Amino acid sequence: MPDFDPKLGKQMPPPPAAASNQDVGPGQDTTLAKEADHAGAHQPEPHKLDTTPEMTPSIGRELFVLFRDMVRKRKGWPMTRLAIAILVVLIGNMVGQVRLNQWNGAFFDAVEKRNASAFFEQLLVFVVIVAALLALVVAQTWLQERLKIRLRQRLTQILLDLWLKPNHAYQLGFMGEAARQPDQRLQEDCRLFSELSTELGVGMLQAFLLLVSFIGVLWTLSGATTFVIGGDEITIPGYMVWVAIGYAGIGSGLTWLVGRPLIRLNTLRYAREADLRFALVRVNESAESVSLYNGEDDERRNLDGFVEAVLKATRRLSGALARLTWITSGYGWLAIVVPILAAAPGYFSGRLSFGGMMMVVGAFNQVQAALRYFVDNFPKIADWRSAVLRVATFRQAAIDLEEATDENGKIDIQPHPKGWLSFEGLSIALSDGSILIEDATAEIRPGERVLIMGESGAGKSTLFRAIAELWPWGAGTIRLPPGHEMMFLPQRPYLPLGTLRAALSYPASPDTFDDAAIRAALERCGLGEFVDTLDRDERWDKTMSLGQQQRVAFARVLLHKPRWVFMDEATSALDEENQASMLSLFENELNGATVMSIGHRPGLEEFHTRTLHIRKTEEGAILLAKPRPRRAEHPQRRWIGSLRKRLGSTHRVHARSEG
Repeated sequence: MPDFDPKLGKQMPPPPAAASNQDVGPGQDTTLAKEADHAGAHQPEPHKLDTTPEMTPSIGRELFVLFRDMVRKRKGWPMTRLAIAILVVLIGNMVGQVRLNQWNGAFFDAVEKRNASAFFEQLLVFVVIVAALLALVVAQTWLQERLKIRLRQRLTQILLDLWLKPNHAYQLGFMGEAARQPDQRLQEDCRLFSELSTELGVGMLQAFLLLVSFIGVLWTLSGATTFVIGGDEITIPGYMVWVAIGYAGIGSGLTWLVGRPLIRLNTLRYAREADLRFALVRVNESAESVSLYNGEDDERRNLDGFVEAVLKATRRLSGALARLTWITSGYGWLAIVVPILAAAPGYFSGRLSFGGMMMVVGAFNQVQAALRYFVDNFPKIADWRSAVLRVATFRQAAIDLEEATDENGKIDIQPHPKGWLSFEGLSIALSDGSILIEDATAEIRPGERVLIMGESGAGKSTLFRAIAELWPWGAGTIRLPPGHEMMFLPQRPYLPLGTLRAALSYPASPDTFDDAAIRAALERCGLGEFVDTLDRDERWDKTMSLGQQQRVAFARVLLHKPRWVFMDEATSALDEENQASMLSLFENELNGATVMSIGHRPGLEEFHTRTLHIRKTEEGAILLAKPRPRRAEHPQRRWIGSLRKRLGSTHRVHARSEG
């Protein structure tokens, strides 16, 4: 999805590529743009933030960093408690498994001797052991699921904190592949990381404890086995232990060789899935425009391409899984007879009873289960490893954002000592190195209403983003008024999910303003028909027209009463009457507020005290300060007078034509 910009309150598209139309900064009768060669000589190499990392970092280091972040500042104590509880349960389970293996020998000895009394006695012992193991397994399952939840909660909080730092959501769009699809990183990858980390971590710990317990049992039971080869006797102590280690080593080695491509293929598949989900969401969000253009066939062709990419990645993954299955399934089937074959010499020589052989086989199987954990879970390990790398690279991209910005030149943002707005030697660069603004110096004082006009597509909005601290790349200084006194109105306002009351109060909480104030703001902005729907939960960005959404933004301004208002085509969807009504807020209810507007609609100049016009010449772009227009007593009267004048002119034309 497009990056959400928390400061501007809307979904922001990627920044435009540098065009031939270059924007310049505000000034007062000053030429701000230089010739192209002169600009190039003074501008350092611009930011190049396509810092796509290769998927080759150390998995151990990435895990250490992620878990270090999760447990620092004692916020990881709930996870630590759960991990300790799981360890205690696993130790209890290990003791129960050892006792069950001992029972195995006694039970089959009773069967071999046809001792009915001992047989039924061992059945009672079995019930007690299984009841205890069952309780431990249930406890382990519950604790494991709770640990998954805690891990996901903490990891999601960390990534959200990094993603929603001021302006980061917008600027991360410049960090290349590592920061793409934050929705996937925060939802799917966090889920996979937490679930697979817990399952694999607990599984590996359990396998280790069982290995430590049963390797001693197996060593003792198998004893020293002697083989005669070429007339020479060879004695191997702990013979069954070495058989188990050798068998597991062969299986693990083959699994790694055959299954290693799964890590890369899993990463590729999740990337293609994310692309498809983004494309589907984009079509759904733009369904009206698609229908108006009759673009369904074109969208279908595009989506077919995304679907085919997913299917291609999945086909490659399925082939790799099928090849791996030859190893894992074959390994599992052979594991049924390998321990019996290995224990057979001791049984047939009379050194082992039937019950003793079953104990050896049981201990061998437990050692095998521990040693072959890697074999049985390799597909899951590959999936987990790719999820770890995706989460880690996203986290690192968010951390590296400020460093990358500093390396490529950064606009210095400082508070203005008098609470004004000023530009001092301001230069703004585009991503390809061309200059939008060079050496701009200007000052806007409280109470002024400044309009910046220019050709469409000239890049005026980049200045808007720079003031909002969204666009840091460039040089020079912007001195800002206090942040709590500023509010930004983009062309398409952001309406959060939830109630209309929440949309009007944004970014404050819905209960910040009382009903009377909210209703009055709606009425004042021509939205009286929505007064009775304040607490209705709807997709208001879909229910309302763009013009109504822009009036919601002005109602929001009326409620918050900022002293500085920055508007970027904020009235583009309004007719002249509604535009006049909204802008008259700054002459009445918000009189004294400072306004800086970007736009080129008719009638805007009359509402501003100063107009700065961008004009391009062969030598470069220049900024001309136009004189303040004569103002009518009231914007509504001015609009009515203008309308009457147009109507009268039209009437005279018709009269002459009829004559």
